[in-house]
Amino acid sequence: MVNEQRRTTHRSTRKARTRVRTAAAAGLAGTLTIVGLATAQAGQEDKPRPAKSEPKGASPLLNVDYKDGSLNSGIPGLTTTHAKAKDASSVVKSGDDHAIAHKVTLGDPDYVSDGAPRSESATNDVPEGKIEVGDEHRYEFDVLLKDWKTYESGDSDSGDIIFQGKHAGGNKPSFYLMTKRNSIAFRSPLLNLQATVVDDFTSHVNQWMSFRVDVSWTKDKTGYYKISTKMPGESDFTLRKTYDDVQTFHPENPTEFGYLKWGLYRPDESIENGDVPTRVIYHDNIRIEDLS
Repeated sequence: MVNEQRRTTHRSTRKARTRVRTAAAAGLAGTLTIVGLATAQAGQEDKPRPAKSEPKGASPLLNVDYKDGSLNSGIPGLTTTHAKAKDASSVVKSGDDHAIAHKVTLGDPDYVSDGAPRSESATNDVPEGKIEVGDEHRYEFDVLLKDWKTYESGDSDSGDIIFQGKHAGGNKPSFYLMTKRNSIAFRSPLLNLQATVVDDFTSHVNQWMSFRVDVSWTKDKTGYYKISTKMPGESDFTLRKTYDDVQTFHPENPTEFGYLKWGLYRPDESIENGDVPTRVIYHDNIRIEDLS
């Protein structure tokens, strides 16, 4: 009964917040693209991807599609890489459209950002891209592992983080997705949760893969994570893992919001450790939808 009362309160709060965000989004017409009005055309470099269907009951908040060919997709406040290298972040052609490429070379200080080898984009200064307690969101994104060297026995098994739901204020993420050997895993580090959501991506290098993470953001154990994938050749998403009754908003240091990050973050990797020197990854169609 207590949990149900909490969920009712959360839904009411989310609906009020959604109305404010929707009004703000209307002021960015032409910049924040309503999902479903246009079919994504970016594909396996020169091949279009299948059209995406509008999820039932979801209200679009933000769509970062890079159609205008700019690093911030024409969205005011969208954070681009802090790495100094000119090619740490670039817009690339993808089918009839564009995508964002992030590159990190280990051992080169020009690919270091915030003290670590990384190149990422983020929504920390975009109102529609922020996370607050009470939100119930769907996050979708497409990713392509560009000329990715696959894991072989004896290689370093360090992982590369490719997407994060991050607490602000220098906190650890609530969740992230990462490559691990030849798989892709979902992790919530502070909750000690981990699940493989793509068993083997080796046949999909240089192909677009789609991911969906649904989250109910709570400060108590009434939240959830739901992780789905859509692999090349598949027409719809498949649910891979669900975590129910978890506290999804759990920063170690005080903060009132969170945000998304995508790109390439290579913690604990080095040339000395035998890790692949250079990695490149493409992202496209990063979408946030309200599910409340």
